[in-house]
Amino acid sequence: MSIPFTHLDRLYINGEWHAPLSGQTEPVLNPATEDVIGMEPVGGLAEAGAAVGAARQAFDSGPWPRMTPAARVDTMRRMHAALASRAAQIKALMIAEGGITHGLAEGMFFARPMEIFAAAIARALVPTERHLPVESAPSPFAPAGPRLLGGGTIVREPVGVVSAITPYNAPFLTNLSKLVPALLAGNTVILKPSPYTPFSALLFGEIASEIGLPPGVLNVVTGDADVARLLTSDAGVDMVTFTGSDAVGAAILAQGAPTIKRSLLELGGKSALIVRADADVQKAAMEGLFQVSTHCGQGCALATRHLVHNAIRPAYIETMRAVASQLVVGDPADPHTVVGPLIRAVARERVESMVARGRDEGARLVIGGGRPAHLGKGYFHNVTVFDDVDNGMSIAQNEIFGPVACVIGFDTDDEAIAIANDSRYGLYGGIHSRDPAKAYEMALQVRTGGVVINGGLYRLMDAPFGGYKRSGLGREYGEHWLNEYTQEKTIVFPIGV
Repeated sequence: MSIPFTHLDRLYINGEWHAPLSGQTEPVLNPATEDVIGMEPVGGLAEAGAAVGAARQAFDSGPWPRMTPAARVDTMRRMHAALASRAAQIKALMIAEGGITHGLAEGMFFARPMEIFAAAIARALVPTERHLPVESAPSPFAPAGPRLLGGGTIVREPVGVVSAITPYNAPFLTNLSKLVPALLAGNTVILKPSPYTPFSALLFGEIASEIGLPPGVLNVVTGDADVARLLTSDAGVDMVTFTGSDAVGAAILAQGAPTIKRSLLELGGKSALIVRADADVQKAAMEGLFQVSTHCGQGCALATRHLVHNAIRPAYIETMRAVASQLVVGDPADPHTVVGPLIRAVARERVESMVARGRDEGARLVIGGGRPAHLGKGYFHNVTVFDDVDNGMSIAQNEIFGPVACVIGFDTDDEAIAIANDSRYGLYGGIHSRDPAKAYEMALQVRTGGVVINGGLYRLMDAPFGGYKRSGLGREYGEHWLNEYTQEKTIVFPIGV
């Protein structure tokens, strides 16, 4: 079966397709079957440098940054329509390339990003210019003469050339979440995807050509760590936006420091789900299981530390055990599948290593802990639940990026908050309680970029997303999303002279 977009075997630079100078290609695997779905063109430093040059030229001399916001919006509406017309193909690619389940591909990973895209287009039309108040002041050159009258405006301008480096776990979503605001704001972009999911990025080259995006405004390159390093350190790049691990985020900050680059980083997480004694245990346990089973636990904001009041912890554990045993693990293309594969063997080996460490440290394995016996191929791992976890254990402090829940007991609200905050991460979290006012008070004390109470809504269009501490810098989505990709300029002038 032919997988959409896997025919894209060249790099998109300056409005044209270019074969890698090295001629090198690498196989891209379906993580559920281990079959090769296509050959990725592997870019090098020459292609990355050409992409930076093209983006620089397009920003410094091209029409895109100088268009009115309305004109850019017209082009981006065509991009939205072009993506919508390819909905079925993009979803098929998500499933085959990323191991994303059919249900997630339909909703969270396609429909939701397209809704966010549409909201960003609408917001890009809101005027950003602000006027300073008119003031009078003595003339410094003629203090005894007539006073001067003046005012000013504050305008927002694009940052410049943006390097966007995206991960494998939600490639369409993260590619869009960087391209859309950067382009709407008038920047030019170099997009570098994970080598595991290159086609989800290369497809945007096809879209760019179709909608008439000016040459150099969007460039898509692939490559190894050396390519990424050039894109985060080259003087021709003004800003780096990255989603991935905190270790790589720290390296990106260091690489961009000599040229003082703007950085927007959405990094790792070890989110805590607090379940108070008065919580609806069934609802809370279902939420907890959803958090670790979604996309096989490959999500930075997923709650993997479950802080459960000791009075209800046994009931919570038993509910998770009962429901987890019924989850369908298997082919992500099957609409009945709930848990798909991890992205590669190395990812599964990391999860298995952490599970073994949890056992060695004294945590009690409740369910899971290994590979599904009925699946001979694919990088699958069963949903795994540990009880009797101490927050100081490795499995409670380190991001596993797999379907592993750590259940930690507590006796008081203050203890729960202290445990939740005892982490180098601070991306997201949740609280379950029948007392919403108390849950809200606790949410204010949790040091994270977001807190969901009793499951939340999951569809707030104006909710900014980002982390505290090592979970990142800046915010994606929300009212000020485009501002992350712009700079403020103040223009002051006299009046009546």
